[in-house]
Amino acid sequence: MELDNDIQKVEESRDILISAIAQTMVIYGVTPSVGRIYGVLYFADKPLNLDEIKDQVAMSKGSVSTGLRDLLDTEMVIKVWKKGNRKDHYIAEKDFFKNFFAFFVKKLRQERNIISRANQQVEGTLKDIAANTQSDKAKEMAQGDLADIEQTMVYFDWTLKLANAMETREIFEYFPVKRKDGDNDEQD
Repeated sequence: MELDNDIQKVEESRDILISAIAQTMVIYGVTPSVGRIYGVLYFADKPLNLDEIKDQVAMSKGSVSTGLRDLLDTEMVIKVWKKGNRKDHYIAEKDFFKNFFAFFVKKLRQERNIISRANQQVEGTLKDIAANTQSDKAKEMAQGDLADIEQTMVYFDWTLKLANAMETREIFEYFPVKRKDGDNDEQD
């Protein structure tokens, strides 16, 4: 009887942790429901299929499917093959460093691409105005905007280096991870 009570306490503790994971994922732009899916998979002792996840998070099959797709896109969940079963099964990527890096590298690259495309769209026009306009005010505005574009590229060059350092895990050379025992942990 006490064993069942202990199991129930562990499950209640997991519910609290899953809720916390769901709440923190909102900070990164992920819905709490997707966070709950990740949390359930994080604490699962075996790969789960869509129906098993649906039952545990009390969401529709469509919502779980969409959430899993989002988690697969950010590499926080991995689809696995389970022998003798045709259904897709999923496990959580438990390496929080890998999750963090994958998420931020993706966002940094998206930001760079959006701004770079906009810069490319307007740069020719601004250069033409800066070189050929009769209006001193327009020339000053165009030159100022070109200087701003140049400065954004300094930022994007830096964020690209940061993204590369995350992907190669070179970042750990500058920010080593300390294990509980105090030793540095090599992250591969």
